[in-house]
Amino acid sequence: MKKVMVGNHAVAYGAMLARAEVISAYPITPQTQIMEELSEMVADGRLKARYIKVESEHSAMASCIGASATGARAFTATSSQGLVLMHEMLHWASSGRHPVVMAAVNRALAPGLNIWTDQNDTLAQRDTGWIQLYCENGQEVIDTTIMAFKLAETVNLPVMVVLDAFYLSHTSEPVDIPDQAMVDKFLPRREARYKLDTDEPHAFGALTKPDAYMEIRLRQQDAMDEARHAFKKVEAEWKKLSGRSYGAIESYEAKDAELLLVTSGTITSTSRYVVNELRAEGKKVGLVKVKMFRPSPMAEIRKALAGVKKVAVLDRNISPGHGGVFAQEIRSALYELPLEDRPVLFGYVLGLGGRDVTPKTIREIVDRTMASKAPERHDLWVGVAS
Repeated sequence: MKKVMVGNHAVAYGAMLARAEVISAYPITPQTQIMEELSEMVADGRLKARYIKVESEHSAMASCIGASATGARAFTATSSQGLVLMHEMLHWASSGRHPVVMAAVNRALAPGLNIWTDQNDTLAQRDTGWIQLYCENGQEVIDTTIMAFKLAETVNLPVMVVLDAFYLSHTSEPVDIPDQAMVDKFLPRREARYKLDTDEPHAFGALTKPDAYMEIRLRQQDAMDEARHAFKKVEAEWKKLSGRSYGAIESYEAKDAELLLVTSGTITSTSRYVVNELRAEGKKVGLVKVKMFRPSPMAEIRKALAGVKKVAVLDRNISPGHGGVFAQEIRSALYELPLEDRPVLFGYVLGLGGRDVTPKTIREIVDRTMASKAPERHDLWVGVAS
């Protein structure tokens, strides 16, 4: 069944179809629609779940962790200041190996107070141990939300489904809503190996001495490594049922490209449009979209970019004192390539705080990159008033 809906409602439908059992809700723009829609689904009986209204985002994640510890399938959503308030509990979720799924609607961090999009809120959580999956459109949102539960419960790690504020969260487009029976076949009821059970007691979050702490972290890292392979299997199974898959990264018009744009989120759609125009003009420009940020798909990135002359990374984020985060990660991945296969990387910072990234902007980046032998600085800011 197809339905026109905003990206936030695509998230809610994904959580409903996944039969989330505990919804922990605290409103913050621009994710509030997700929780509003889920509240209606619970109220009218479409979703049989416990809907918990909490007093903060910190409590929202704490509630999800508690629910997950009992073996329940738990879900929440947040944005921006709410996500950073949640930061402490993100570590408890991941290191405790709780397969919570959370939608994070990218919104710029204050000050100055801003409700529009950039990726600094989620990228600031990159070391918390959460799998992060970035979405381009509404169809990818609903599919990724469903797959996120499967992935989380396969490797016992939490998953963050990430989407841009307003450009995706509040934009309406046709979305194919999967059949419930198909989703049930793909995602059966969660069967937790370890859970709070009065008949078989276990301790969670107990004091851990130095002789055991590192082993816990190693197993967490091993689970992240496993998640790379598990994601491929999850997507292959979903594609068999739905006909759709996305990949940890996606190459577009990249086979003979001399310049590759590297994007994530909704900037990808604008970049595809520009790539199509440039190809029609005979220019060898392609695109690599990064969907999976954690665990980092290092091998796939190296394979996609090896041998290309130039790479332009479009970062809707900034790590102050360093530069764009995706550019930083990709430089790290490319370091292992032989020098003759290593492209020249241009790291562009743009679109912060919701500033528009138009086809004209991307064309200017392409022209600037093609005309330069090397970047004049580590971080190249685009669209900033002089």
